[in-house]
Amino acid sequence: MIPLQNVNETKKFAIIIGKVAKAGDNLILTGDLGAGKTTLTKGIAEGMEIDQTVKSPTYTIIREYLDGRLPLYHMDVYRIETGAWDLGLDEYFEGEGLCVIEWGRQLQDVVPLDYLELVIEKDSEDENKRQVTLRDFGPYANVFKKRIEDGWEQYNE
Repeated sequence: MIPLQNVNETKKFAIIIGKVAKAGDNLILTGDLGAGKTTLTKGIAEGMEIDQTVKSPTYTIIREYLDGRLPLYHMDVYRIETGAWDLGLDEYFEGEGLCVIEWGRQLQDVVPLDYLELVIEKDSEDENKRQVTLRDFGPYANVFKKRIEDGWEQYNE
């Protein structure tokens, strides 16, 4: 578990994720409403050298950001109840960029075969603090997790 003490630390953590991300990485963000999923994605985009303004894809399902060092595919599947296969999301999972999927566990059978889940928990006493747990599901996700942990460790030295 990684404790993030404030908004600046959360942003730095997200930037590290963006810097170490590689094509084909899949990241599922899990957390309550207001946990910071979109905020994390904004930091990830910054770490990927994306200059566009990152917005929540709540009503569009997916937003593509193609102007960084690699593409970022930002998905919010909160409102998808049926027909996820019909959206063709699986084509992004093995694509040339990083997929960041908010509420991705709701996809059930459509989740990528290999993904890293980032679970964000709010601190009950301090609204700026977060606890982050990284859970890898597959060998590529395990390597992605290691890159993030190594980057975070270097930041904290």
